[in-house]
Parts: sequence; structure tokens; C-alpha cells
Amino acid sequence: MDAFELLKQDHKTVSGIFERLEPTTERGVKTREELFTQLKQELDVHARIEEEILYPVLKEAKETEDITLEAFEEHHVIKQLLTELEAMPKDDESWGAKLKVLQENVEHHVEEEEGEMFKDARKVLSQAQIDELGARLEAAKQEQKKALAAG
Repeated sequence: MDAFELLKQDHKTVSGIFERLEPTTERGVKTREELFTQLKQELDVHARIEEEILYPVLKEAKETEDITLEAFEEHHVIKQLLTELEAMPKDDESWGAKLKVLQENVEHHVEEEEGEMFKDARKVLSQAQIDELGARLEAAKQEQKKALAAG
């Protein structure tokens, strides 16, 4: 499987969760909790497989080193926002505003990955390498999800 197609699919999944979560209000605590849990799990798994498998490979190439370092930093900011949102009561009046900031950060990150990073990566990696990375990403993703399901 093509690594970049796999990651784009994850991006679509996350975008769909944001679309359902964004219009919720302080009164929809249960819905917010359920959707936020899904969102956090998707983002946690996605970030982890990128950081452990894809980014180390891309960091090695001069053409993708800078954008990869930036991506690590963007992940850090996103994780910080997720931690803050998780700790806040879902009926807090500023929860929705913080969620919006998270969404904007994720969307910016996705734009850079799907635009610059993936295009440059296709120049430095062969299709065989991209497919091999995809298989590793998929296996790690399934392992992560299994571990989450097991508690």
C-alpha cells in the first residue's frame, strides 16, 4: 500500500470527525466526549506511526529534512492542545474555541503534508520504498488500535 494514500485516508477520517464535532454545543456533553475520544485516538495513532516510521526516513533526505522537523513541532503543538482539551470539562464555554484552534492546526499540518512533504518525498523515495513504508505504517496502525481496544 502507498504510504501517502494511507495517511491521506487518515486525514479524511479526522476531518470527518471534526465536521461532526465542530457544531456541538456545551449542552452536547456526551456527544462531545464520544467524538473527542475518537478524534484523540485517531490523531494519537496517526502521529505515532508518522513519528516512528515515516518521519525518520524523510529526515534523512536533504529535500525533506526541514519540513519533517517542522512536522515534528506541529505534532507537539497538536498533542498539547489535545491534552488541554481532554482535561477541560466538555461544557466549558471555551472548549469549542480551543477545539477550533486544534482543528486549524491539524488542517494546516495536513495541507503541508499532502502538499509539500508528500510531493518532495515522492522525489527522494522509490515507489517500492513508499509501498514498503505503507505496509509498515498499516501494520503499526493496526497494532496501535489493537492496544487501544485492549485498554
